[in-house]
Order: sequence, then C-alpha cells, then structure tokens
Amino acid sequence: MAVESSVAVAQRSPRGKIVMLVDNGVNGDSRVQKEARSAAAAGWDVVLLGKSPTKKEQTWQLGDAEVRLLHVPTPMHRRRHEYRRAILRSPLAYQPGPLAAYRRQRMKAWRTELNIQVIQAGRQGSAVTKLKLLPPRLLARFASKWVSLRVKQTNALEQRRKDMKSPLDRFTTAFWVRTMGNRSWRRLDPALWDMELAYGKVIDSLEPDLIHANDFRMLGVGARAKLRAEAKGRSVKLVWDAHEFLPGIKPWNSHPRWHVAQCAYEREFSQYADAVTTVSETLADMLAERHGLKAKPEVVLNAPDAEISPEQAAEPVPDLREMCGIGPDVPLTVYSGAAAPQRGLDIMVESLPQLPGTHVAFVVLRPTSDYMNQLTARAEELGVSDRLHILPYVPHYQVVPFLASADAGVIPIHHWPNHEIALITKFFEYSHARLPFVVSDVKTMGEMVAQTGQGEVFTAEDVADYVRAVKAVLADPKKYRDVYETKGLLDEWTWEAQAEVLDGVYTRVLGGGTHSKATVPVAQVVA
Repeated sequence: MAVESSVAVAQRSPRGKIVMLVDNGVNGDSRVQKEARSAAAAGWDVVLLGKSPTKKEQTWQLGDAEVRLLHVPTPMHRRRHEYRRAILRSPLAYQPGPLAAYRRQRMKAWRTELNIQVIQAGRQGSAVTKLKLLPPRLLARFASKWVSLRVKQTNALEQRRKDMKSPLDRFTTAFWVRTMGNRSWRRLDPALWDMELAYGKVIDSLEPDLIHANDFRMLGVGARAKLRAEAKGRSVKLVWDAHEFLPGIKPWNSHPRWHVAQCAYEREFSQYADAVTTVSETLADMLAERHGLKAKPEVVLNAPDAEISPEQAAEPVPDLREMCGIGPDVPLTVYSGAAAPQRGLDIMVESLPQLPGTHVAFVVLRPTSDYMNQLTARAEELGVSDRLHILPYVPHYQVVPFLASADAGVIPIHHWPNHEIALITKFFEYSHARLPFVVSDVKTMGEMVAQTGQGEVFTAEDVADYVRAVKAVLADPKKYRDVYETKGLLDEWTWEAQAEVLDGVYTRVLGGGTHSKATVPVAQVVA
C-alpha cells in the first residue's frame, strides 16, 4: 500500500512541495494528520516531519503524504550554568552529573566490604584482624557522613536551580530579557536549539516551496529554514499554524525560565510568517494584536472528517461500551483528549459517589501516565474503581463513531486564558457523535453550548454543580441530541470545510493561480 501511494504521488503533477513540521510523534495529533492527508489529496507534495519517540527514525505513508519522524538528541535541555559547580553558592556540592550518586554508592560498597571482612574474621576467630579493621571502619563511617553531606548539598543546589527563586536567579533572568530581548531564549532555554539541529538539515535537503510550522516550537525552525533558503536564492513561504495563545497556557515545563523563553522565541520569529492560521476568531484577533500581523490569521477549526476513505471505513471501530464491560443501558460519560490536571478530569472521579450507577471513560494517549494512575488511585479510595475505565486513543477517523455510544461528552477544563478562547477538538468530535455536553463555564465553549442547547454548563471545579449538570443530561438526553437536527449546525464543523480554507491559504501564499487544484480520484464514503 505504501509503495502504491508513493508511485501515485510521483506520477501526479504536484502543485508545490510542502514540508509540515510538528514537535511530536504525529500519532495522537489529529489536526496534523488531517492537514497532511488532505493537502496531499488536494495535489500538494507533502512531507510531514515529526519527532521520533525513540532514537530511531521512522517513516510511513499517511494517505499520499510521507511522514518522517526524526531522532532529536537533547544535550542542550540543561542550561549552561547547570553543568558548572557553584563554588560560591554551594561550595560542598559535587559537580553536576553522576559523581554524587557514584560517591554515595562507593561509600556504601566500602562499608559493606568492611562488614563482610569483620564477619569473616569472626568466623576465623581472629581478634587481631577485627582490631585491624577498626580504624578503616571508623574512617569509612566518617567518610560516608561527609559524602552524605555533600550529596545533600548537591541535591539542594539542583533543586534551587530548578526553582530559580533566589534574588540572583531572578536578576540573571531579568538581565538576559532586558539585554537580549526576543533573543533571550538562547540563554533562558537553549533546548530549543535541539529541535533546530535535528530538523534543519532535513528541511533544507527537501527544498520545499512552503513550510507549514505547527505551533510555536516549530515556528523558529521553519523561519530559519526560510532564511537559509533565501540566502541561497530560493523563495520559500512560511505558514505558521498557531494552536494556542502562548502567554495564556499553563506551562508544561515547571522551570521558571521556560515560559519566558518560549514567548520570546515566538515573538522573534513570528515576523517571518507569510501567513498565519489558528483555531478560533478570538485567538486570531489576539495573535494579530500581539505580533503586529499585517493580516488577521485565517481560522482553521480542528473539526472531524465528514468523509473517510474506503480503506478507513473498512476498519472495524472498537465498541466503547464493550471495552468498558457495560451494557447499552448503563449511564456512561466520556472524556476524550489530552490528560493533565488543568483539564479537570479529577471532577469526573470525585463525582462518582454522587452518581450511583454512572460509569466514566477516559480516552487518552497514555493510559498509564502518572496523572491517570493518580486518578485510578483516587477512584479506589472512593470505592468506585469498578466504574472508571481508562482507554487508549483510536485513530482520529474512528473517534466520532467510537464515542457515539456514550450518554454524555464531558469537557471539564479549568479557567486558564488559553481555555477561554477556542472551541477545542473534542467539542467538534462530541458534536458529530451527537453527544449531549457537560462543559465547564469557560467562555467560548460555555457560551456556545448555552446558545445551541447541546448540553449543560457547570461551574468549573465545582463538584456539586457538575453533578447537577450530569443528572440533567442523563435525565433527558433526547432533549440535547435533538439540537443536532438543526439544519446546517454541523455543516461547517467538518474537516472538509476547513481543508478548503487551508488550501486557499497555501494557494494565495504561493502566488494564487499558478497551479490548478488537483482532482482527487479516490472515491469517498460518508463517515
């Protein structure tokens, strides 16, 4: 199949070569997969570069698009000062690296060896040998305490370097921001270079006509590739696909310099984008204002496919209720998507004692993650673990039929600026699955659900109000499902409509009518 797809691409007269960039392993990122597949189907020559989860490169076909996952070494994930001793701040600490652990283990081995020698001397009845062993045993005890002190100092220094709370740390951060401005990320988070060094040469070798950079970490990689191409006399266009409002996210890296560095990085390279796309009108306005964009970003919603290929349609869709081990009449609420504390999944577990008989399903990328394990442990404490089901992702084109057998789709996210401004992926997936909603009162989604009547809105992080909303939906699900019969409600919430917008962006950026849109000979079936 992969060979046939490659031949088809080679025989087609491409409208231009697009290299798409993403900083993950592609699997689990439905937006990126749909972008690559639909662009290739529309006649573009598409190569999607992602980050391999292992040290080996991987490659496969996604429709007519080629996916390549690159190995990204991360030697720069530690900042330069983290490799040096802090002689003034913590003179007893060992040099960063494995030395502290080695010294501690070496002391344990030494004392263990001496204890064995004492035992052997006892078996031989040699009092002289025991006496000879006394000085080294005392020395080993003293040395062990000395090493333990130094290890403690080393660990404390490492923690202080992570916290960056001292006046000196705050001063150096402010110093680099003040003196280097948007270039300060080079000092604050040099790990961003690791992406550049892994992706850069590959992009250059592909000689794209257009680079589609997904989100902020790929923006700089794409911008520098554009600049290198221009220096060699080649014109390369850059489309930046901004998935989030970076200043409003909850940082997924706890280091105090991380968020500051990412924002500086994004500001430095946003100027090189020839076009910007994003996920909501509100975010489009915010990006235009923050970055002084010449044109308002185009909105490309991350809506599900209305049509899928015959090959995809032929794949059996897993049965959600069967995987949960429950029948069709058992109340089931479902959450599908990224799993993190700010997503508010804990409220679904905490509410179970107040919702007798109701089951909860989490459909997540990593079912055995620390967060999922915490929620499982909490369910056991509450005595409801038999009603909690943690399931893996299904392919993005199966999400809608997979979720459709649930009684309600839940979006319990907390109030973070980035959560207030967009209709997220699962909103559209739940809608096409015709699920009644239970959504927290974040601005955009809460207002949409209240306006359409698709479900109930509850106060974020309020268990009692969440229970009220779930009970209301389960009491009369038909009332909420009937909303989906409204003519035209779901028409624009399809990827096919969004793909046309994205295709228009590519065509405009590359000079309009220089290429005609390719026809797609592959038959389509309605999902």
